[in-house]
Amino acid sequence: MFRELPKIGGIAIQGEDEIASIGMCIGAAMAGAKCMTATSGPGMSLYSENIGLAIMGEVPLVIVDVMRLGPATGGATTVGQGDIQFARWGTAGGYPIIALCPTNLSECHSLAIRSFKLAERFRCPVLLLTDREVVATMNTIESNGQGKTEARAESSESHLIQDPSNVQFLSPFGGKSIVRFTGSTHNEDGFITKEPEKVGMLNEHLNAKIEKHAQEIESVATDIQKEARTLLVSYGITARSSIEATRILREGGKRVSNLIIHSLWPVPANSITKSLNGIERIIVPELNLGQFKIEIERVAWRTDNRIEVIGINRIDGELISPRQIVEAAA
Repeated sequence: MFRELPKIGGIAIQGEDEIASIGMCIGAAMAGAKCMTATSGPGMSLYSENIGLAIMGEVPLVIVDVMRLGPATGGATTVGQGDIQFARWGTAGGYPIIALCPTNLSECHSLAIRSFKLAERFRCPVLLLTDREVVATMNTIESNGQGKTEARAESSESHLIQDPSNVQFLSPFGGKSIVRFTGSTHNEDGFITKEPEKVGMLNEHLNAKIEKHAQEIESVATDIQKEARTLLVSYGITARSSIEATRILREGGKRVSNLIIHSLWPVPANSITKSLNGIERIIVPELNLGQFKIEIERVAWRTDNRIEVIGINRIDGELISPRQIVEAAA
């Protein structure tokens, strides 16, 4: 085990822009620190290149994106959920990342902790996608002593790939072994290579280490009602309206199930599929034009192409109300 950093309660540095901020985090993470950086939607564009660097360099890093209405500056203080697909595909190469999404302040706390654990476990950037309404809410939560960090186990072979889905522990700069870091395709010793076998092995590993462990990463909250034919699927701030809509519908005699997704990427296909028993219609409320509805359709239609998937969408800066969901489910 390599020694822990001094117990100083953490350091906060305000970079001159998002490019500098994520660059500092990558450097600090490779030196052994546990790092997080945060921005709103437009800042993700500036993070993009270095997110790719963190993927290629297998850097454990947490990135918070407070989504808002936009593109560009958009509605700077207006709620939105427009970065869902950008989070997954917003850097070169198309290799997977992990993205979690809280619905309230308590989950911001618990999922932030889980984000750090997943970043360490899979040595990759983990995105925590929240939104303006959640972070602008004032509330008090009980931490219950959670959030303590653990020292990393150190590997002497940080680039060695035996099984593509396995992940070696991070070997930090200044540790017991030589560390070579590059944004280029490299072999198990960290040297740049064009050898097809080594190139294929590395890129397969960057994909398999996340996709092959999708069920381990999955995190959802289910409220399944027997004999329900309608399933509500939601995430983030919109899930709170979905919870209330479920209560109203059931009080009115409607049978409806509710699925709240906390892990957006990889898509929790296993959990979604398990929730589809007897379902004929899925309703997906989102503060965008249907970015995650596309993923729900892929899973649902692979299971049963007769399932109808309905989107409820708003991009006018207002929240989706429980009544809108109730009306769609009537």
